[in-house]
Amino acid sequence: MSKKNIETKKSKGGVIREYAESIVIAILIALFIRAFVVQAFKIPSGSMEPTLLVGDHLLVNKFIYGIKLPFVDRKFFVYKEPQRGDIVVFIFPKDKKKDFIKRVVGAPGDTVEIRQKKIYINGKLWDDPYGVYRDSGVTGLVPRDNFGPVVVPPEHVLVMGDNRDRSFDSRFWGFVPFDQLKGKALILYWSWNRLSRNIYEKVRFRRIGQLIH
Repeated sequence: MSKKNIETKKSKGGVIREYAESIVIAILIALFIRAFVVQAFKIPSGSMEPTLLVGDHLLVNKFIYGIKLPFVDRKFFVYKEPQRGDIVVFIFPKDKKKDFIKRVVGAPGDTVEIRQKKIYINGKLWDDPYGVYRDSGVTGLVPRDNFGPVVVPPEHVLVMGDNRDRSFDSRFWGFVPFDQLKGKALILYWSWNRLSRNIYEKVRFRRIGQLIH
């Protein structure tokens, strides 16, 4: 084998090695970003309508409430605690394999009560700018329309869906611990209406790029 052929093989081997290293580094960076920075989620139900629609795809800020390291039962680098009004993704307390998305209504220490669909926080009527009630009239249903009063424990939040009459939330199963919060909803990057028969209306272009409030 000539010296030229040997050098050519070495050169090809070096290129392949460089590509392999680049791919591995890219994968590691992507895994790090997914684990600690942002993660994509898809809305599967109508519990957050009209804020979030079925088929919305969004990015979640995972580091804002702190980073949870594997095998460690606490969070580090906490930037802020969840605030009333935040839309959060969390591990469903009753089934750890599921992720839910709801809005924070009660922060730690808040006394929350619902009377005839009206929300009272610390004894005062809350000016609820997000909630939508689609059932006509007011009923005596418990806990949907009448709930509490309850006091939100330390390092927990009380969450509800914006579609108040069609949401399975803290009214039914309790509070969400801080350490089960995955992050805060950030931005819509895609929205697909699978129910539309018009192919040109399946993509909700106007929603793409919207910040989530």
